[in-house]
Amino acid sequence: MSQHALLSAGAKAWRSIPCFRAELRLDLTLGCGQTFRWRETGKDHWTGVMGGRVWTLTQTEDTLWYHVYSRQGGPGLVNGQKRKAGLGPQCSGKRLKGMKDVKEEDDELGLDTVSSEQEEKEEKLLRDYFQLSVKLVDLYKEWSSADQHFNHTGSIFTGVRMLRQDPVECLFSFICSSNNHISRIQGMVERLCNTLGTPLCTLDDTHYHDFPSIQALADSKVEACLRDLGFGYRARFLQQSANLIMSSHGPDWLHSLRSVPYLQAREALRTLPGVGLKVADCVCLMSLEKSEAVPVDTHVWQIAKRDYSCAAGNGQKTLTDKVYNEIGDSFRKLWGPYAGWAHSVLFCADLKKFQNLKEVAIKEEKIVEVVADPEDVSESSLCH
Repeated sequence: MSQHALLSAGAKAWRSIPCFRAELRLDLTLGCGQTFRWRETGKDHWTGVMGGRVWTLTQTEDTLWYHVYSRQGGPGLVNGQKRKAGLGPQCSGKRLKGMKDVKEEDDELGLDTVSSEQEEKEEKLLRDYFQLSVKLVDLYKEWSSADQHFNHTGSIFTGVRMLRQDPVECLFSFICSSNNHISRIQGMVERLCNTLGTPLCTLDDTHYHDFPSIQALADSKVEACLRDLGFGYRARFLQQSANLIMSSHGPDWLHSLRSVPYLQAREALRTLPGVGLKVADCVCLMSLEKSEAVPVDTHVWQIAKRDYSCAAGNGQKTLTDKVYNEIGDSFRKLWGPYAGWAHSVLFCADLKKFQNLKEVAIKEEKIVEVVADPEDVSESSLCH
């Protein structure tokens, strides 16, 4: 049976690129809720789907290691046979049967014999996905000099960078995010891919599928299928948005939004069913290269009020469009053109799953007895 790769088993099956943890921390970047397809399959090893392939990533202090698995029988094949068009087995009332093991050079890891050209493509894809051309350490310095609160938080939560995801996957994943939490969104996205996506490979009895195409999501039967899978009202938004894109714009429309200004792209996305300001900004920031986009939900609203004395919307119980835009504009003024990246560091730092990092930092501060001068500690003012 093919297994998830582990670097400790030997580096022969792995390739690597230089990358310090200060530029990228996999646990924070992949676990902070901007993507929902990565799982920790071994200690500090993350496995997910990117560019139609299954990858396992891990890192040492100065190196990013990656293993790319061979596809199960080739693109669009199930157990070596061409997959029929239409909905997946779950929608037809059949359970997904186990797929035969990948048998390549190394049966246990599903090794793929690749050319140097393929290796170059995979490295380029990885660099592009993590936007490694953006020097994160330099950005942290800029944000820290402008914002004392970030200076403290950023020193603990280093290496949080924004992904450049496929816009189709990003959009339809975040349509699932409405009134939801990260673990539940992950489950929904997994069911969506298992039902409508092309099978890629099986590792340790876990079936990996590509994200479904817009064409597959636009199928008229998709809504009923996804309702049966527990998507609720989101099932309608998913199918209707896909159908609107196909009927009015075409399958390449989402990618084309990378070349238009931020606000124009955001407004275009808001014409889709189930897409409000926050979802549109998530898609802009995490897949359309709009680094100034600042997604604001009630969680971020609380951060703005608690840590930046933001008065926007005081006395209101709901986050209106006016308050939303005021908060976003204030963060953009404070942090500059990469405000969305800075915002995500604070969002990550506020997640319960990462609070142990703060606790460790507090203990270390007590040990070295760092005492701040009260006159040097002033609360950052974001909103007036």
